[in-house]
Amino acid sequence: MATGRVSFYLDESLSPEIATQLSMRGIDIIRGPLGVDDPFHLQRATEMGRVVCAEDDDFLKLAAPGVDHAGIIKGIQHRHSIGDWIGFLRYVDAVANADEMRNKVTYLFRVE
Repeated sequence: MATGRVSFYLDESLSPEIATQLSMRGIDIIRGPLGVDDPFHLQRATEMGRVVCAEDDDFLKLAAPGVDHAGIIKGIQHRHSIGDWIGFLRYVDAVANADEMRNKVTYLFRVE
């Protein structure tokens, strides 16, 4: 993966509205395909150099030490709103680069 802007990969469990809103703001985000398992999502995002954005706890298990990935941003289901996701991913886009996110799990928090 090259140093540069962070690219995001939205897990299917999150609202597609997050991707729509961020794309309109010029942030590089795609939504993973529906109906595939979490290992597929993590592998595909890693191959594409994209940080996975998800609420599933499975991603924490999949990101065990020694497993290479482009990064994971984890939110808590039913606690974080679409606005929380949009605000936090805009923040990450502004302050982080792809190398800083690599092989790290970051937990979503509200950005005021």
